[in-house]
Amino acid sequence: MSFPSWNGPRAWTGSAPAASDRGHHPSRLTTYRHRRRQIPRLAPIETSVFPTSALTASQGETTPVTLVQALVMAALQGVTELFPISSLGHAVIAPALLGWRNVDENAPGFLPFLAVMHLGTAIALLAFFWRDWWSFAVSVLRFSDPAGAADRRLFWRVIVATIPAVILGGLFEKTLRHGFGAPRLAALFLMFNGVLLLAAERFRRGASRPLGQMSFIDAAVIGLYQCLALIPGLSRSGATMAGGYLRGFDHEEAARFSFLTATPIICGAVVLEAPKLMKAHESLGPLSLAAGVVAGLTALASVWALMRWFRSHEVRGFSPFALYCVAAGAGALLMLSRA
Repeated sequence: MSFPSWNGPRAWTGSAPAASDRGHHPSRLTTYRHRRRQIPRLAPIETSVFPTSALTASQGETTPVTLVQALVMAALQGVTELFPISSLGHAVIAPALLGWRNVDENAPGFLPFLAVMHLGTAIALLAFFWRDWWSFAVSVLRFSDPAGAADRRLFWRVIVATIPAVILGGLFEKTLRHGFGAPRLAALFLMFNGVLLLAAERFRRGASRPLGQMSFIDAAVIGLYQCLALIPGLSRSGATMAGGYLRGFDHEEAARFSFLTATPIICGAVVLEAPKLMKAHESLGPLSLAAGVVAGLTALASVWALMRWFRSHEVRGFSPFALYCVAAGAGALLMLSRA
């Protein structure tokens, strides 16, 4: 029976020795077996979102992120980025609770991976609020048109609300980055996020007013609340919604302004990570694109559900999310302490 040919390095081709030859030519049989053992085995094909070292643990771990892990993290990102329950906190806590040791939040590729999913989220927000952004663009381009005064007014307040997070995020990025790999700290701040939402419900005073009456001071204060989200476990949307609600806007208006300010913040984060994404472009294959698409679709569904919720639940609209944050943070802290 002929032995299959192999054309790789140091390839050996030929036929296996016949049974009649084995007794007469032991040296040929020995050489055949020796060469057969030398034939290198082809390594199994592995598909990862980023290079093996990009998202994997630094303690010698070489297992790439799997398809299931990437899609679960993408769906989690799409939901938790817009729900007031902290996407970054869940991104830090979930791998630790699920035992995903090959996912390292301190690895160089972790933030670019988040940026890919953030891009999907930003596209979802632009798609849902496209009328607002179209009105903003038209009103700014036609700056002398009095018909666009209300849109220009709101647009400049969105810009003001993004400035504090841009400044503080740029100044303390390296310091805050160390918190990405601290699941217990993220769980603790997730509980605090729930307390913040409950406090907003408890201490709100006065009647609601429309976004058209928002002042620059209101926008700046909401922007300062947004800075809390630089800490893993504190929700960006939750902080800005709570800040807007405390400044006198109802749940729906506070949520709308929160999502409008989220778009430039998220796009800015993607731009900052663009050099790392370009550096890793050879490994940005189907899995990374799938993660971005899943994050975008779940984000679109999330913003639709949230706006409907706040429209019909003006009383205690934050309460379910606040209770979830307290319970989830406490449960995660307990499980991580026992691990």
